[in-house]
Amino acid sequence: MRRLPLVTGLLGSTLLVINRLAFTPELLASQSRSDALGILLSTILILTGLLWQQIQPRPPQASTLQGSPGCDWDPDLSEREKLELAWASHTLLSTTAARTVVIWVEGRTLLQRGILASPGQLPSIRPQSVLQRVLQTGRPVYLVDLKLFPARAEFEGLLPPGSQAVLCQPIGQKGCLILGSDTPRSFSRQEQAWIAAIADKLETLFA
Repeated sequence: MRRLPLVTGLLGSTLLVINRLAFTPELLASQSRSDALGILLSTILILTGLLWQQIQPRPPQASTLQGSPGCDWDPDLSEREKLELAWASHTLLSTTAARTVVIWVEGRTLLQRGILASPGQLPSIRPQSVLQRVLQTGRPVYLVDLKLFPARAEFEGLLPPGSQAVLCQPIGQKGCLILGSDTPRSFSRQEQAWIAAIADKLETLFA
């Protein structure tokens, strides 16, 4: 679609030139006016196409995550907690751009699910700049493109290599919902609202 005006403009101007050189033995005043109008329209289309190429960004490309699918639980979870966390993690993986879900509450990693950096071993999380900010302010932090943020080091070993974005959503003041994605700028506003609603539900679970 971005190239359609450019292609149409080039095609139109080419056909006008061919028509003038090959099929117009005698140039009439009306033909000259039509050609001028056609060239003007073709020029506008070409310029529009060039502007679209510069203005409209290309959609971000997904990367290949270097991990393995899995689901790990804290063994001390109750059956009710397991059921709730299973629902929440499945919902997030199936309805948002998240490829990795980590649920961390009161200093314990309760669950990791999706594409995992270390399947079979729950990561030990020590809050640094990003997670400390989330806990202190009670507001989410969304790193839209990890390679642009030095704080990405905080998520090494927690998210699989190749992760492009991370969203940290507070679970009250007790913990954090950490979502990793394989695509930059992947979580829409609607998805962020849905993630916040699930985090609120988890807050009541651990109240």
